[in-house]
Amino acid sequence: MNTDLLIWIILSPLLGAVLTGGLYFYSIKKEKISDATFAWIGTITPFISFLITLSLFLRMNEENITFKQELFTWLSIDKLTIEMGFLGDNLSIFMAMFVTFVGWLIHIYAVGYMKGDKGFGKFFAYFNLFLASMLILVLADNPIILFIGWEGVGVCSYLLIKFYYGKKENILAANKAFIVNRVGDFGFLLGVVTLFFAMGEVDLSFTSIEANLTNASPELLGLAGFLLFVGAMGKSAQIPLYVWLPDAMAGPTPISALIHAATMVTAGVYMVARFHFLYIDLADIGLFIAYIGAFSALLAAFIATRQNDIKKILAYSTMSQLGYMFIAVGLGFYSTGLFHVFTHAFFKAMLFMGAGGVIMALHHQQDIFKIAQHRASLPIIGFTFLVGVIAISGIPPFSGFFSKDAILAAAFQEEQYLIWGIGMFTAFLTAFYMFRLYFVVFVAPTKSKKEYVYTSKTITLPLLVLAVGAFGAGFLNFPAVFGGNHFVDTWLGQLNSKTIHLSHATEYILMIVSVAVAAAGIFVAYKKYANFDVSKPEEEIGIIGNKFYIDEIYDLVFVKTLKKLSTFIDKVVDSKIIDGFIMNSSEGFVEIGKKVAMLQNANVRFYAAFMLVGMSCIFIYLYITLGL
Repeated sequence: MNTDLLIWIILSPLLGAVLTGGLYFYSIKKEKISDATFAWIGTITPFISFLITLSLFLRMNEENITFKQELFTWLSIDKLTIEMGFLGDNLSIFMAMFVTFVGWLIHIYAVGYMKGDKGFGKFFAYFNLFLASMLILVLADNPIILFIGWEGVGVCSYLLIKFYYGKKENILAANKAFIVNRVGDFGFLLGVVTLFFAMGEVDLSFTSIEANLTNASPELLGLAGFLLFVGAMGKSAQIPLYVWLPDAMAGPTPISALIHAATMVTAGVYMVARFHFLYIDLADIGLFIAYIGAFSALLAAFIATRQNDIKKILAYSTMSQLGYMFIAVGLGFYSTGLFHVFTHAFFKAMLFMGAGGVIMALHHQQDIFKIAQHRASLPIIGFTFLVGVIAISGIPPFSGFFSKDAILAAAFQEEQYLIWGIGMFTAFLTAFYMFRLYFVVFVAPTKSKKEYVYTSKTITLPLLVLAVGAFGAGFLNFPAVFGGNHFVDTWLGQLNSKTIHLSHATEYILMIVSVAVAAAGIFVAYKKYANFDVSKPEEEIGIIGNKFYIDEIYDLVFVKTLKKLSTFIDKVVDSKIIDGFIMNSSEGFVEIGKKVAMLQNANVRFYAAFMLVGMSCIFIYLYITLGL
């Protein structure tokens, strides 16, 4: 069914970005514009997108329809036709719903966080553009348009990570994110090209690809599935392309919340789910995805246990939770993975925004032990932060319990006991490092006197709304074992190649084990950090504290090696061999030219003599050959 509303989900924040960007440049050149103007534009446009998405969602729920809007033919060359089109099916509208809603709340939060910043207008221009790019990605009707949004969120992340470009480390962090993602994006692009050759003359809309898969080459489809996931490794920060994510914390905290909760890092999970019809028949690739997710979750959890930067701890927790999502989609439980994307959006946005509130109160201090030494009284932030920590730790009835446990149950049902075991151990580590963070920042005794710090309502109100979601979002997919109706699984029924069908007894046992594991992690964190002497902080030392030296290994193997290789190519291959050959050849031609130039020396007598010799030669030839 066609609708003109679909494009306006994207156009609203896109026009907001253009308007705020234009006004920002006007304010620089001509006349200063108030921050309130930028704030109103920057926050209203995402809300309009949410309202439009909500209206489409309600229509779909009542009429069981799908929206599709084709604007124009963007490119038509031989066998390749690319339509600028957008698709509003159950999957894309589901994603757009919480992307716009959570994104809108983060925009409101950013008003308070960025207050007084000289780049206030520019920030909201980038912020709106970031949200618009994610919505292009989510609503795209074919992988080429999806790739536009895919690159859009990458560019916006670069611009926002280096927002404070006066600091060298921010520039380096932005460059790192951009370059690492280019590796993944190259894989994604190769995957799309491979898919084009596999499908032949079929247009590359998702519905067309799904309908014609049986006619395609299985080998090329397998290669395409692998290459597409390489893109997901980069965008969703999975092994081995995850190293950019912790450094991306150099940007302002609102962008950290937007990247981790509603945009960019969830794009890889969404992409795999969008191509569910491809991965269903690629069991080996799916299992590979699940194992990458499992080991990424475990690695990130280990590293998070020894980090002291509050934002980096949360960054590694995002990588770990994304690993759970890839376990689900890799094993074919797409709605289960997306359910965790949904619940994660609430508690992760809230955790980052709470961390930002703490950072603001402590004059942009991010070390958790230094924060504890100068603790401020932040009752609302402390309460909502605790809600988020409980949710991500998987304690019932908070949302993270239902979504994470569904993933672990899926792994157990598929008899992937190693993945299930890794997931369980990661759950223990998650509860440990998240409560370590909470106990150090909010509970451990300190000698300093706590002083109440006023926090703007633009910061606290979004936190309270997200706290409701972090607690209650799990009930939207309430397990059947408790009498629930699995609303999310039902809504995303188009994706469900597999469903969880364990016995009630098995489900109860798995839940009890999961809660016990999480409780053990909380207990260990409590015993060690609830009364920790924050004046003697833990150092980030040892193999875990130094993040398993992965960054150093990458720097040695890739950065320094490629730098030396490029230097060799420049100074030897290019300068001495290529340039040497060209210069020697040119000098030879110059010498030949000089010799030839002797024949054209502007001397009339020489020309006459030359003509006489030529004519004499001709007469002699004629005399000999013709006997004249």
